[in-house]
Amino acid sequence: MQDEDFGFGAPGLADQANAAAALSVALQAQAATLAQAAAGLRACLPGPTDAGPISDVRRARGVAQAASDAAIRAALLLETAECISGSDAAQHLRRAAERAGLPAAALLPALRAAALALPTDDGAARIAASIMVEELAAALAG
Repeated sequence: MQDEDFGFGAPGLADQANAAAALSVALQAQAATLAQAAAGLRACLPGPTDAGPISDVRRARGVAQAASDAAIRAALLLETAECISGSDAAQHLRRAAERAGLPAAALLPALRAAALALPTDDGAARIAASIMVEELAAALAG
């Protein structure tokens, strides 16, 4: 029996553009959540003249570090959202992660989560987003 071509194939250019846009929105939502967490943690830190809710210096240092980490990761996700569809996205993200003091692999969970949480019901865009993220993950790992 001969294989027939039913016209199915890889996602087209429009699907890839839709996937990049949806991934960008999902990454921006993750960045907003991290930024809110950073702001909330920062609000717990005592000011120079008050004891605040955290009076133990060790705990305050831990909270400050967590706030800083959340803010850095939020900024990195925003940068990822901007360059997700570029042909040199992997190189750009490696440099951005290096500037932030993080390994490029730190972006992978957020990228995969974004591919799973796309704000669209477009099946072809979802497939294209998964392909984009896996290709980007392979490029960042290698």
